[in-house]
Formats: sequence, structure tokens, C-alpha cells
Amino acid sequence: MTNSIALSAPCLPRSRRTSPVWCSAHLQVVSVTLSSLRHVEQGTTIAVIGGGNMGSAFVGGLLRGGVAPSDLVVVETNAARRGELAAQFPGVHIAAEVPHVDAVIVAVKPADVHVACTAAKAAGATRLLSIAAGVTIASLEAWSGAGMRVVRAMPNTPAVIGLAATAMATSSRADASVRMWARQMLESVGMVIEVDEAMLDAFTGLVGSGPAYLFYVAEALNEAARAAGFDAETSAQLIAQLFAGSSALLTREPHAAHEMRARVTSPNGTTAAGIAVLDRERVRDAIVAAVLAARNRSAELGAS
Repeated sequence: MTNSIALSAPCLPRSRRTSPVWCSAHLQVVSVTLSSLRHVEQGTTIAVIGGGNMGSAFVGGLLRGGVAPSDLVVVETNAARRGELAAQFPGVHIAAEVPHVDAVIVAVKPADVHVACTAAKAAGATRLLSIAAGVTIASLEAWSGAGMRVVRAMPNTPAVIGLAATAMATSSRADASVRMWARQMLESVGMVIEVDEAMLDAFTGLVGSGPAYLFYVAEALNEAARAAGFDAETSAQLIAQLFAGSSALLTREPHAAHEMRARVTSPNGTTAAGIAVLDRERVRDAIVAAVLAARNRSAELGAS
């Protein structure tokens, strides 16, 4: 590929990878992804700007969905990371600069989005999907130029195993074909809902940050398991299975969290004793406050 455009800003850092948990929900997501991606225009070249965990999650999802490796480019400024990506995705073009492409997925830190949008514009792209937290559609349009049709989205970290929950919002420039394209890209890593941009901060506080809240609870449960006498390995396995089983039940009945909790909580029983402590310590109020604080911080980042 020719006519490359330099991208000087650093991309997303790497973090520890996780192994996939295979369940019925995952299979449903994959079936939707494979079906929708069959309709992506053949020969459309897509650059994923940022080769970190989220960027590579999209590449993997698109490849699983049937997008040809020759139609994908990963733009990554770190040479060592480029080598890893080349080994991970044979046949995908791995570059330090943005070549001429039809569309881009921006998967870099918010501070680096301006540079990525400028590079996308210079590379001739006409569609841009940004997954950077707090960067508004107005900013994306200003940085990428009048010809760019922009979609802003917020996936969460389970994207790395194809189980993301994502919200997307579109600009007035984005017609039905662009919205469909963005949805197809996002469905490659999980489920998607479409919202007004004003709701993205709330979605970020609840779902974007949500995995961290659950992992925080897992950390606390691990401490409790150790205090109760379990060794570290057994504690970790039990808690992982606890989350897997409970989430599978909730997936079957998404509106029944209260009922399912009540089924486990017999009057004057062991669970009731534990719930009483959580209520006394106002854990429910703390969770609500945490989500709203994250929402407000997302709004602050977007305004800065």
C-alpha cells in the first residue's frame, strides 16, 4: 500500500490478556457477527489505528467474521508491538503510518485522537468509527474534516473475547449505510445498542467502567475466601465460576436480578446475614454513586 500518512502519537498500552469463556451468550454473539459481516462491502479497506488490546480485538473479530486479511490494516507506532501483531494476524498489513484506506476505526487514547483523525483525513478515508472515551462527535468532525462521516462508540473490555456491550451514536452526516457499517464493525466484538450521544457518558459510567466494578467485587470476594481459609488458587477458581454461573443465569432472565437474589436469600439464613451487612454498609448506594461519578468524569473529559 502507498501514500502512507505518519501517525506520531502513541497508541493504547497493552494489558494482560484473558482466556475466553465459552457460553451460550458468546455463541449467540458470534452467530450475529458472522451473519452481519457477510454484508460488508468486499474490497473495502479498513485501518484500525491503534494496535493495543481494543484495536486487536476488532481485528480478530473482523477476521472471524469473514473480512479478508488483505482488506485490513493495523496502524501501530511501536515497532515491537508491530512484530507481535504481524505474528498474531498473518496476512493483515501492519504499518507505522496510515495508508490510503476507505474507513478507519480509531482505537487510541483520547489524547491521541486528534492526530489519528488528521491522519485518517489525509489518508482519504470517508468513514470514521471512534471508540475513544469522552471525545465528542463535534470534535471528531472538526478534526477529520467536512467529508468524514463519523460514528462514536463505547465498547467495554470484554470485547477482547467477543462479549462486549457497546453503545454507538452517529452524526447527522452519517446516513443509513454508515450506521450499518459501524454496527457491523462493532458487532464483531459483541452486542450493540444505538443511543443519542448525550447518553454515552451514562453508558460509559455504567457499562464502559462496569467490568472494573465487577472485578473490584471479585477482589473483595477473593480476600474473603482467603480469610475463610481457602488457598489462593482455589479462591480464584471458585470466584471465577461464581461469576460465570451467576452471569449465565442473569443472561437467561435479564430483568430478574431481584427475583434471583430473593430465591437465594432465605429468611434468617446465611445469605440474609451477608446481605444485611451489605445493606448496613450502604453498598447499594456506593455502587450507584460510583456509576454517577464515572458518568460525570466522562462528561468532564469530553468538555476538556
